[in-house]
Amino acid sequence: MKGYTSSALLLGPALLSQLALAQQAPSGVVQWGIQKRHAPNAPNRLLRRAGPTHQAILQNEQARGGYFATCEMGTPGQKVTLQLDTGSSDVWVPDSSASVCNKGACDLGSFDPSKSQTYTVVGPDEFDISYVDGSSSKGDYFTDVFKIGGATVTNLTMGLGAQTDIAYGLVGVGYAINEAIVGNSHSLSSQYPNLPVSMVDDGLINTIAYSLWLNDLDAGEGSILFGGIDTKKYKGDLTRIRIYPSSNGYYFSFIVALTSLQAISPSGNDTLTSQEFPIPVVLDSGTTLSYLPQDMVDQIWQEVGAEYSSRLELAVIPCSKKTSNGYFSFGFAGPDGPRITVRMDELVLDLTSGNPPKYTSGPNKGQDVCEFGIQNSTSAPYLLGDTFLRSAYVVYDLVNNEIALAETDFNSTESNIVAFASMSATIPSATQAPNQAAVTNRPAATSPAFSASSGFSETGSSGKDGENENASAGMPSAFGVAQMSVMGIAMVFAMVGSGVFVLL
Repeated sequence: MKGYTSSALLLGPALLSQLALAQQAPSGVVQWGIQKRHAPNAPNRLLRRAGPTHQAILQNEQARGGYFATCEMGTPGQKVTLQLDTGSSDVWVPDSSASVCNKGACDLGSFDPSKSQTYTVVGPDEFDISYVDGSSSKGDYFTDVFKIGGATVTNLTMGLGAQTDIAYGLVGVGYAINEAIVGNSHSLSSQYPNLPVSMVDDGLINTIAYSLWLNDLDAGEGSILFGGIDTKKYKGDLTRIRIYPSSNGYYFSFIVALTSLQAISPSGNDTLTSQEFPIPVVLDSGTTLSYLPQDMVDQIWQEVGAEYSSRLELAVIPCSKKTSNGYFSFGFAGPDGPRITVRMDELVLDLTSGNPPKYTSGPNKGQDVCEFGIQNSTSAPYLLGDTFLRSAYVVYDLVNNEIALAETDFNSTESNIVAFASMSATIPSATQAPNQAAVTNRPAATSPAFSASSGFSETGSSGKDGENENASAGMPSAFGVAQMSVMGIAMVFAMVGSGVFVLL
């Protein structure tokens, strides 16, 4: 298909990278490489988000928003490339007999159960996951061999998408309680050992935890380390902060407290505020963009010169702003918590995989139109997706319900992998953020002076910034939503409810 990369072109390097990484990983760690690539028929997001160290190679796809990894299912193994998703909890794959695969769309791979000697159906018609745009995947739950990053899970429960209009599967690595079957049955007893839990059960890793290094937007690969961290993939201190449960005390998703945001440029610094502080945000690798409260996003857009396009239903920005000298500093878990710097080259994204559209009027006339990586949302929980996560090294500890954050070391070529010592051991090399009770302090919501705004316009090009021009007014009429390549917003609140997060 036009604009898509054939998976066959990437399997060789990907598998070689995975073998090399597997050799580097010590006992108790599984290292799986993830790669950036195009995702056919990418849905708008989930309605239901939904020992040793092992590492996998992730492939980062700028336009359709996804980090993908190659694995094997069944006996003998069938290679499939699946999207990594920290915001959901099921591993699922399209059935090779699904109509979408019969149309030739499943170029990232599908699964033929008739060719596996170890395939067993364990939940007939019980797999059912839906997406915001109306797409869905339904079928059976089954168990089979699953090979990932040089490691083998002998009897993993997975979903088989027999009735699906989605052409690729996912590797959900969230809390088991967030599995699709739990939401469908409304019963906590329905949960099963998902991938991270099964890796512990099989003795592959020592605890239910992993670390994520997405690398920068232009990099081809990143990695996820199950059961360990890599001290050479971040800069400065690794700081542990709380994950917050829903109001009923259960942990469904990776919600942390965003407690400050600064806009910084050569022309000045601004502290941005919101009525929603402390802001519950989900750290979600399955979401391309980031979504924050409207009052905060209005300030961010004004700082950088982004404008909401009613035609595209998202904020856009001149592509020349990729080289802006400004950046944002995100603060978590109170005044003494970790801070992560996100620069504009991680926030200005191509709208299409082909020739970009251009502004047709206004100060930006003739300039290329790009998508801005921070969009608006109207209710909690808010999302920090790949446009944030690429700038952070993130460790997810599902046993102690903690996240560790540090600034990423982009394009690091060094490695020092450290395994979690045992089940429930704290995150290696990480210190706990002090005074996390201070997240309950609500700063006054005021309008900033926007002293940093002019500095965001200092770029390597001579194009005008168009800060006061509504971008939609200058859009060519032929450019519409159908041409966009955006994953959209994850609806995690279908499981946990909107606005019920215990931050106070």
